[in-house]
Amino acid sequence: MFADEISVISPHVRYEEDAIYSTYKYHCVEAQMKDGKVIATPVKKRFMLKTMTKKPKTGVMLVGWGGNNGSTVTGGIIANREGITWRTARGVQKPDYFGSVTQSSTLRVGSIEGKECHMPFKAILPMLDPNELVIGGWDISSFNLAESMERAGVLDYDLQRQLVPYMKEMVPLPSIYDPEFIAANQKDRADNVLGGTKLEQMEAVRGHIRDFKKEHELEKVIILWTANTERYSDIVEGLNDTEENLLAAIERGEAEISPSTLFAVASVLEGCTYINGSPQNTFVPGCVELAERLGVYIAGDDFKSGQTKMKSVLVDFLVSAGIKPTSIVSYNHLGNNDGKNLSAPKQFRSKEISKSGVVDDMVSSNPILYKAGEHPDHTVVIKYVPYVGDSKRAMDEYTSRIFMGGHNTIVMHNTCEDSLLAAPLIIDLIILSELMERITWKTPEKEEYQRFDSVLSILGYLLKAPMVPGKTPVINALFTQRAALENFFRACIGLQPENHIMLEYKLPVEERESMF
Repeated sequence: MFADEISVISPHVRYEEDAIYSTYKYHCVEAQMKDGKVIATPVKKRFMLKTMTKKPKTGVMLVGWGGNNGSTVTGGIIANREGITWRTARGVQKPDYFGSVTQSSTLRVGSIEGKECHMPFKAILPMLDPNELVIGGWDISSFNLAESMERAGVLDYDLQRQLVPYMKEMVPLPSIYDPEFIAANQKDRADNVLGGTKLEQMEAVRGHIRDFKKEHELEKVIILWTANTERYSDIVEGLNDTEENLLAAIERGEAEISPSTLFAVASVLEGCTYINGSPQNTFVPGCVELAERLGVYIAGDDFKSGQTKMKSVLVDFLVSAGIKPTSIVSYNHLGNNDGKNLSAPKQFRSKEISKSGVVDDMVSSNPILYKAGEHPDHTVVIKYVPYVGDSKRAMDEYTSRIFMGGHNTIVMHNTCEDSLLAAPLIIDLIILSELMERITWKTPEKEEYQRFDSVLSILGYLLKAPMVPGKTPVINALFTQRAALENFFRACIGLQPENHIMLEYKLPVEERESMF
C-alpha cells in the first residue's frame, strides 16, 4: 500500500502557515562503569523541533563542475527537468532519479487493515525539487559542460546529443590549481586556473559565490567538492590547528593550505554549507572551529557509492551474526579521471584511509569476537585501467572464522558505473543539507530555537568517512545510518521512531483489534 502524502493527527505536532512544530520525547540510555559493571539508566528528554516549510530558491556550486560527476549531475537534472527521452539498444529510456534516497526511496508510516503503508521519503517534509536547482561551479579545465559530458563518456550518446544545446553555454569558473596536492598527471587539464596568492584565490572564490547568488537571485547557495582527490594535509601546530592560525596562514600564503580548504573557508565565510565529496582532510581543525563559530554547516568526507556501501552492509551482517571477519581484501580498477588521479601514491593514500576505516565501529561493537585492538586484515588496492572508463570493477574477498575453527569465504564482483552512482548522492547531499538549514530545536527550558551542531553527521549514510562532532562515535553501519536519517525526519512531524518491534502483530487478533 502506498500513499503520496501523510497527515499526522497528534497532540505533539502543530502545522502553521510557515512552519511545522513537533514535540519529540527522546528516549536514550546513559551508561557508566561501576565496580566492573555497566550501569544502564533510561533517560527521557523532551525536544521541540521546528521546520520552516518555505523552500528557498537554491543554487549549488560544484568544485570540479567539469568532471565526470559534475557533468553527469548537470545532465541528469536537465534531462529530468525537460523530460528528455533517448534511445539505446534496449529501447526508449526515460529520465529518473534512481539511486537517490530522497527521490526514489520510501519509508514505512504504519499499516492499514494488515497491509504495510509506505510513502515517498521526499514527501515526509518539504524538500527541494532537484529540477529547480540552479547549478554552477568551478573547474581547472576550460571545457564547457557539453564538452565535459562528451569527455566523461558516462551518459548515452543519444541523450548527450539532446543535452548539448542546454549545456554548451555552461562554462566553469576558473578554479584553484595547486600541483602539490593532486597528481602530476592532471597538469594537462589545468588551463582554467586562478592566479595570485592563496588569500587572493580565496577572496576570488568568495566573490564568485556572491556574484552567482546575485545573478540568479538566489536565497541560498550550497557548495560541494567533487573535484580530484587531494593528498592529506599535515596538521601543524600554529598553522591550521585553530581558526586564528588557519586564517593567518592563508594570509601568509603557507604552502600546506590545500585548495579544498581554501574553498571550504571561503564557503563558510560566505555563510554557505560546504560538503566535501572526496577523501582528503579538507576540514582541518581550524576550518571546523571557524564553521562552529559562525554557525555554518559542513559535512564530509567522500561519497559512499559502490564498494564501500556493500562493505558496510556485509560486515555489519557478519559481525551481527556472530561470525568473525578476519581478512577483507578490496580490489578496484577504473579508467576515469578519478582513477588517473588516484594512480599517484599520495592521492591514493587519502582514498585508502577513507575506505579502510569503514569497518571499525562494527568490529569494536563485538568484544566477544575481537579482543581490544584486534582488527581484520584489511587491504585496499586501486588500479588505473583507461579502457574501462567510468565502469569501475570492484572485487572483494571476505574471509571469516566460523564455528569450531571453520572458515567461510565470500567473494563479490561488483561492476558499478561510478558517476551514475555518485550523482544521486550529490543530489541527496544538497537536498538534505538545505533542509537541515530549515530545522531548528529547543528544549522546554530554552526560549529560542537554535541550529544543530555545525558538523552534519546525519548525512553519514551518504558518506564513506562520515565526519562527526567532537566526543561523538563514528557510525559506518549502513542500516543504522539509514535509520538515524529516517527517524530524525519522522520526529520532525511527530511520528515515533521506527523500531521494528511491531508488537501489535504479535498479539492474538481479537486483542489486537480491541487495543489498536
